[in-house]
Amino acid sequence: MSQKKKKILILGGSGFIGNALYKELYAYFDTYATYFNTDRGLSKNHKFIQWDLETEDIGIMLQSIRPSIIISCLRGDFDALVHQHQSLIQYTLRYDAKIIFLSSANVFDAFSNFPSYEYDKTLSESVYGRFKIKIENALLRLPNKNYAIVRLPMVFGKKSPRIEEIKEYIKNEVPIEVFPNVVVNATTISKITQQLHYIINRSRRGVFHLGSDDLIHHDDLILDICQASGHDQPILKNVFDSNDDRYLAVIPKDNILPKNYHISIKEVVEESVF
Repeated sequence: MSQKKKKILILGGSGFIGNALYKELYAYFDTYATYFNTDRGLSKNHKFIQWDLETEDIGIMLQSIRPSIIISCLRGDFDALVHQHQSLIQYTLRYDAKIIFLSSANVFDAFSNFPSYEYDKTLSESVYGRFKIKIENALLRLPNKNYAIVRLPMVFGKKSPRIEEIKEYIKNEVPIEVFPNVVVNATTISKITQQLHYIINRSRRGVFHLGSDDLIHHDDLILDICQASGHDQPILKNVFDSNDDRYLAVIPKDNILPKNYHISIKEVVEESVF
């Protein structure tokens, strides 16, 4: 199947990651996306479809578009999301399509003593993490060729919600919450879009950890970004949730992308300067 004939549907195309993916992919593939209540002129783009995941079943849209690849960047009510992903799985099996599910480092948030790799056991103490695990487990029962699970750490970049929030806090002299005992990795929106483009292009499958290869304490990362942006003494509020270092990091180890698709914490900081 040629690139132009690959039909992609991005669920959550008006969100930060979903919209960046649409901008990355639409010139190369027949790309569609959904939006809910954030229009921003999206209704004028005939490749964007208004859709309410809580009241409208995804099946009608799938039958209309017939995508060969579905990228799930959805946020919303957890029960509704589980229901819609069950419909996605049924469609995938019937039409031999592929689901790319954007998951999170939170699927490992019950583990604190070490970073996590692609095929480590998942276990979460948070409602959000347990929701992601539930969908992951359903996808893992599919044939390997029909899914890719993409686990993301914190996502930065100049226009990212995290950086916009930091800018507002600095502007209004509000303390920025940091976690000195939490060891993380991170990535940027530009790197995610490149990586997912590669995964689609090369028909890669399985579980991917798309975080930086190296680690940093959360407070050091935020301080580095602020200082690189010219704010040498931002107001930080230290939040200690344990006495020892706790890891919340998804490290690539088993399902590796080529070297030019890797990222370091130094690059995350450079790409997040505001």
